[in-house]
Amino acid sequence: MTNIANPLANASRSGALLDLAMVVVVLVGVKQSLLPYTIVYAGPASTFAAMLVATFLLHRRGFGWSDLGLRWPESWLKTAGLTAAIFAVFLIVAGGGQAVVGQFFPDIGASGRFDFVKGNLVGYLTIMALVWTHGSFFEELLFRAFIITNGEAALGGTRAASLTAVVLAAIFFGYRHYYYQGMHGAIVTGLIGLLFGLIYIWIGRRNILPLVFAHGIANSIAQTSRFLS
Repeated sequence: MTNIANPLANASRSGALLDLAMVVVVLVGVKQSLLPYTIVYAGPASTFAAMLVATFLLHRRGFGWSDLGLRWPESWLKTAGLTAAIFAVFLIVAGGGQAVVGQFFPDIGASGRFDFVKGNLVGYLTIMALVWTHGSFFEELLFRAFIITNGEAALGGTRAASLTAVVLAAIFFGYRHYYYQGMHGAIVTGLIGLLFGLIYIWIGRRNILPLVFAHGIANSIAQTSRFLS
């Protein structure tokens, strides 16, 4: 695997760890504080707040999201091809993960979190707006680009640090889905996070859009299925 250089490689380990901790605290704190009031919007609100904090932290260090892979692609055809390839592998990992994990933990679906989407055009359009902000761009930029990049820098910037950061980010990504998907959904989502994290350190720092698009397409299919019952 040929890693693309970490733009924060020269950052201090303590500084990278502090930035990482601040974003994680916002992600957890905002969501947990809102969950008693809304199970639908607690997650999106937390990623929106974390995006603001992460953007500030990057700017303070002289970086932007483009340094972490959010760039206009050189070739949209290549981007489409990569998106299709990532989506195909996603289907294999998600399907295989569900089959194996289902032997140990029951699949509780989304625990009714998105029931309001069924046959509800306004609800469907609302959730699709979240799919293409919170559920694709924000999650990829935060859980792949920001957390992995800062985690790698905090752990020393070695190949082992890269893989450790990917694994830790995947575990956190799975945990983020536990509150409405249970252990089954958390593990399967963690496996997907592991796949996307490995792809990120392989090609995503050059352009993260294929990951964003594959993520958005998967969520769009799921929500459209719910809308159509």
